[in-house]
Amino acid sequence: MDGQIAQISRRPGASTVFLTLRDPSADLSLTVTTNRDVLDSGAPNLADGARVVVHAKPDFFPARGTLSLRADEIRQVGIGELLARIEHLKKLLRAEGLFDRARKRPLPFLPRRIGLITGRASAAERDVRDNARRRWPAIDFRIVNVAVQGPGAVPQILDALAVLDADDSVDVIVLARGGGSVEDLLPFSDEALCRAVFACRTPVVSAIGHETDVPLVDYVADLRASTPTDAAKRIVPDLAEEVRLIGGARQQLRRRVTQLLDREQQRLDAIRSRPVLARPEAMVDQRETEVRALRERGTRCLSHRLDRAGGELEHTLARLRALSPAATLQRGYAIVQRPDGAVVRSPDEVGAGDRLRVRLAGGELTATVEG
Repeated sequence: MDGQIAQISRRPGASTVFLTLRDPSADLSLTVTTNRDVLDSGAPNLADGARVVVHAKPDFFPARGTLSLRADEIRQVGIGELLARIEHLKKLLRAEGLFDRARKRPLPFLPRRIGLITGRASAAERDVRDNARRRWPAIDFRIVNVAVQGPGAVPQILDALAVLDADDSVDVIVLARGGGSVEDLLPFSDEALCRAVFACRTPVVSAIGHETDVPLVDYVADLRASTPTDAAKRIVPDLAEEVRLIGGARQQLRRRVTQLLDREQQRLDAIRSRPVLARPEAMVDQRETEVRALRERGTRCLSHRLDRAGGELEHTLARLRALSPAATLQRGYAIVQRPDGAVVRSPDEVGAGDRLRVRLAGGELTATVEG
């Protein structure tokens, strides 16, 4: 089994060495006893916080109800082996999709409150807090101080992460730590921590070490900042820059509105300069002149037609009069009719004693046939 040394107890002159072996991902420790010669041969320079591989047998003490390990081989894990394990874990997490960009959550433009997980009174805490407030003075923080290296780092970070993720007022969580050796940054390549960051519903920003330091949590986090200072710049907008952008946008909007008003005013002036709007009565006067001309033309046409019709009527009347029986009567002729109105055209049509009506130009006469 492997783990991290939390404590080494070497009593002067004693052949037995007591070790406390801790699981970096869980709050679990076991006591390991071994012979001094085993320790000196396998890990002579072993110190607190070192990663080791132990071959041991369990010892259970029923009276005390405790379990311990009796090690017959202890080997300190070197940097090369640590890096190989981290690389293997990296491939595993990538295959499971924990590094997938499509699953990363967007950061809010201006978070109401920033949750900060960092070491107590650390430079990383000052860098994030001071730079964020320099950019946006009213920004609020909820800071949880934890151990950022050593055997207890991972459990404390996991607890802090759970607390901040459950806080609805926290809009983004920052994991911040200054630079350090590969061993110092091991907690941030822990599998349990990477999975916890992936499971958070709140966006997580990783700001671990220097720009060249890339622990596995950087790949899982929703945003990787090269340094704690960079994290503050990436999370919080610059108030002065935003004010400048708003001022520029307002000026641009004012220019566009002014241009629009000027363009519309020119259109109105052009429309108003048209004759129909400049002198609207001119159109009425023009229509009045046209109506007057049409009326005069209509009057002339009607008078001409009436005159022509009158001439034709007089001509027809003259012809009618010339052809009328009355005109013949005017020349001294008379029309003789029997009482029944029949015209007498021959003397044979009447007999002696018949009464006749004689129509003259000036009236009628009644006559009696004598012979």
